[in-house]
Parts: sequence; C-alpha cells; structure tokens
Amino acid sequence: MSFHYGFLVESLVAVLLLMTILYCVRLNKQLRLLKADEQSLRATISELITATQIAERAIAGLKATMRDGEQTLNERLARSEHVSGEIERQLGAGEALMARLIRITGAARGDEPDAKAEAKVDAKAVAAAAQAFAERMRLRAGGPSNGLAA
Repeated sequence: MSFHYGFLVESLVAVLLLMTILYCVRLNKQLRLLKADEQSLRATISELITATQIAERAIAGLKATMRDGEQTLNERLARSEHVSGEIERQLGAGEALMARLIRITGAARGDEPDAKAEAKVDAKAVAAAAQAFAERMRLRAGGPSNGLAA
C-alpha cells in the first residue's frame, strides 16, 4: 500500500508541476501582450506630447499675432481719432467761413441777416455756394474755369 501512496503523491506532484508549467506559459503570453500594449501606449503618449508641444507653439504664435493686431488696431484708432478731430476742427472753420460769406453776400445784396436761415444751411447748399463763389472769383480774376460749377 505504501507503494500506491508514493505513486499517488508523485503523480499528484507531476500534475501540479504540469499545471504550473501551463500557467507559466499562459502568464508569459499575457506578459508579452502587456509589453506590446505598453509599447503602443508609450508611442501614443509620445505622439500626444508632440501634439501638445505643437499646439503650445501655435497658441504662442496666435497670442503674438493677436498682440500685434491689437497694437496696430490701437494705432489706427488713435490716428483715426486724430483725423476725426482735425476734420471736426476744419468743419467748424468751414462753417464759420460759410457764415461769414453768407453775411457778406447778404450785405452786398442788401438782405437782412436771418439767424435761422443761417443755421439751417445744409451741407449741399454750402458746397454749392462755395463752388459758385469760387467760380465767380475765378471769372473776376480772369482765370480759366475748371468746369466744376455749371
């Protein structure tokens, strides 16, 4: 009987060793798959890092472009405000000159100055009057007409 127990124990150890070997083979396959997944994961992480660096450089470039655009826009805005102020000043001077011309022509015709009529003079009438006045002055001076006034 002791022979059977020895044979049974050795058979059980052999089966257990066989199961251990099969389990090791299975673990080896899983480890290979994990290593392959690790390599692909490392490659993916490397690509993400590269894409992040490219995006950071692009954002920095966009910020620089935005700053340049903002500076240019501010310069143009300041320049346009200056030109607008200059135009307003010239319009005020032109309106004052037109009022003087209206008073002078009114006095020459013998008309009484009418403050309401002076205030209601629109831009087209002012331009037409200025062209007519300039044409009359050219004719008096004997200069050639440029054909602007009809």
